[in-house]
Amino acid sequence: MKLRLAVALMTVLTTTSVFAQSVSKQLQDMKDAISAQQQQIQQLQQQVQNRDQAIQALQQQVSQAQAAAQAAQATANQAVPQAEALDKQYFDPLQHDVADLKTVSGNTVNELQDTQKRVAALESPLSLHFKGITLTPGGFLSGDTYYRNRATGGEGTSFNSIAFAGSSLAHMSEFYGSGRQSRATLLAEGKIGNIHQTSYYEVDFMSAGVTSNNNQTNGYTLRQRQVWTQSALSNGWSFTGGQMWSLIVETRKGLDNRTEAILGTVDPNYNVGWSYVRQYGFRVVKNFNNKFWLGASVEASQINTPATSGTLLSNYLVGSAGLLGGLYNNQANYSFNATPDFVFKGAWEPGFGHYEAFVMFDSLRDRVFPCATGSKNLATCPAGDLPGTAQGAYNSNTTTGGFGANARWETMNKHLQFALHFFGGTAIGRYGASGLPDVTFNPNGTIGKIRNYQGLGTIEYHSPKWDMYFYGGSEYEQRRYQSYPNAAGETVYAGYGSPYFANYGCTTEQLPGAGGFSPGALEECTGNTRNLIEGTAVFWYKFYNGPMGRLQAGGQYSYVVRNTWVGLSQAKPAIIGAQPTANDSIVLTSFRWFLP
Repeated sequence: MKLRLAVALMTVLTTTSVFAQSVSKQLQDMKDAISAQQQQIQQLQQQVQNRDQAIQALQQQVSQAQAAAQAAQATANQAVPQAEALDKQYFDPLQHDVADLKTVSGNTVNELQDTQKRVAALESPLSLHFKGITLTPGGFLSGDTYYRNRATGGEGTSFNSIAFAGSSLAHMSEFYGSGRQSRATLLAEGKIGNIHQTSYYEVDFMSAGVTSNNNQTNGYTLRQRQVWTQSALSNGWSFTGGQMWSLIVETRKGLDNRTEAILGTVDPNYNVGWSYVRQYGFRVVKNFNNKFWLGASVEASQINTPATSGTLLSNYLVGSAGLLGGLYNNQANYSFNATPDFVFKGAWEPGFGHYEAFVMFDSLRDRVFPCATGSKNLATCPAGDLPGTAQGAYNSNTTTGGFGANARWETMNKHLQFALHFFGGTAIGRYGASGLPDVTFNPNGTIGKIRNYQGLGTIEYHSPKWDMYFYGGSEYEQRRYQSYPNAAGETVYAGYGSPYFANYGCTTEQLPGAGGFSPGALEECTGNTRNLIEGTAVFWYKFYNGPMGRLQAGGQYSYVVRNTWVGLSQAKPAIIGAQPTANDSIVLTSFRWFLP
C-alpha cells in the first residue's frame, strides 16, 4: 500500500513538473513576443520622431531662408537709390544672391509640402499603388424610395408614358424602395513617359435580368455605366476611348472626363430637358492653356423607337431585335446604323463663367420596299412586278443632326451657380431625358425626320452642410404627317401629331387583362406628345464629410406635365378638338454614404 502511494505521489510530482515547465515555456514565449512588439513600437516611435524632427528642421530652413531673402531684398532696396553711382559689378552679384535665396526658399517650401503630403498619405491612404499604377476605389451605397401620384411601373420616371385620365394607372399611386442606385467606381492612373494614362470603371445595379423582380430576393443585375481609358499628353492633347458620357453633356472644367455636370436628382432618369446619353465614343481633345478647348468624338448611333401613327405600312426596315448569339438583348430593338454620330464641341473659360457650343450630325438609313402591299411608292416598283413582293427594294439615307450650347456661372465664392442648356435639331429625341421619338416614316417607306428641342435651366446652392438644386426643363416634339388614299379611296394619315389621329378615347378606361397585372390599353387614343415640362427641387443634407467619406440624406419633389398634339374628338363626322394632357407628382428620398 505504501509502495502504491509512493508511486502515485511520484507520478503527480512528475506531471506537475512537466506542466510547470510547459507553463513556464509559454510564459517565456509570451514575454519574448511582447518584447519584440515593444521593440517594433519603439522603432515606429523613433521613425515618427525622426519624421517630426525632419519636418521641424525643414521648417527652420524655410524660416532662415525667408529671413535671409528678406534681408537681401532690404539691402537691394537700399542700394537702388545709389545704383547710378555704383558699378554693375557690385550691384549685379547682389541681385543674383537675392534670386538664388528665393529659389532655395521656394525649393525648400516645395520639399516641405511634398513631405507633409507623403506623411498624410501614409497615415490615411486613399489610393493603392500597384506596379507604378495608382488605384483609387470609390462610389456610394444608397437606399432610395420612389412615390408617384400616377403609377408608371418603374423606379426611374418614364416621362413620355405618364398616364392619361382614362388609364387605370392614372387612378393608382405607386411606391417602391431599393438600393439599386448603389455605385462602385475604380480609377487607375499612371505615367508612361510624357503620357498620363487614366482608366475609369463605373457600375451600378439599374438593370434587370429575366428573373429580376420585387417579390422576395429583389435581385437585379450589375450594369456597366462607364468603362474608358484615356491618354493625355503634356502638350494638351488627349485621346479617350470606351463607354462614357457623350461629348454633348456639359462639363464643369474644359472638356475633361469625370467633370460632367450631372444633375443632382434622386430620380435615375434625371429631369425633362436635360440632354445626355452614355455610349461608346472615341474622343480627341486639345487644351489651349486651360482657357479654350476643342474636341471631336465619334459615338455609337441608334434610331430611337420609330413613331408611326395612322395606317401602318410594312414597307420599311430599320433593324431587328438583338441576337443572343451576338451578345445583344433579344427583347430590345437595334437599328442597322450606316454611320456613327459625329460630335464637335468647343469650350471657353474667359475668367467668369464656362461656355460651350457643339454640333452633332448623323446619317440614318432604312430599307424601302416599294412593291409592298399598300405602299405609296409604287412608282419605283419595277415594271411588271405586282404589289406584295420585295422586288425593287433599296436603301434610303437621310442626314440628321442639331446644334446645342451650355453656359454656367458661379457667384458667392462658388456657393451659388446658374446654368442654361439648349439642344435642338432633327432626329435627336433619344438624346433627351424623355426619350422622345427620333423619326416617323413617310407613306412611301422613307424616313421622316422629327424636329426636337430640349432646354433646361439650373440653380444650384452649395455649402458645407447643404446642397440644393432647382431645375426647370422642357422637351418639344414637332408634328410631321402626310395623307394618302387607301385601297378604298379614303384619305388616311400617317406620321406623328396629325390632327386627324383619334384622341377621343383617352378619357375612357378599359378593362384589364387576366391575371391582375395587365392594365387595360386605351382605345382610340393616339396621344402623340407635343411637349413635356418638369419642375424639380432637390436637397441634400450632409451629416458627415471627412476622412471616412460623406454621409448624406436627400429628397426630391417633381411635377411633370405631358401635353399632346390636338386630334379627333369625334370620328364621324370628324371633329378636331381633343387634346389630352397628363401630369404626375413625384416624391423621392435617398440615404447615401459616399466612399472617401
